[in-house]
Amino acid sequence: MNLSQLREGQRATILRVGGNGTIRRRLLEMGLLKGTDLYVEKYAPLKDPMELIVKGYHVSLRVQEASQISVEPIE
Repeated sequence: MNLSQLREGQRATILRVGGNGTIRRRLLEMGLLKGTDLYVEKYAPLKDPMELIVKGYHVSLRVQEASQISVEPIE
């Protein structure tokens, strides 16, 4: 499942960070690493961008960027 498919209020663990070049590097630098737990705080009114809580801080990602991150939902 991709991160962009999660709904508000869901938690997940990152399985893989895709992408290429500068986008992938930027995602990794923001703490979106394999094995990291995250929480989908909310989506903007038009569903782009989305706000996540990762390692205790807030991160905003475009839905297109989030679609490159594979996650496993936490029940």
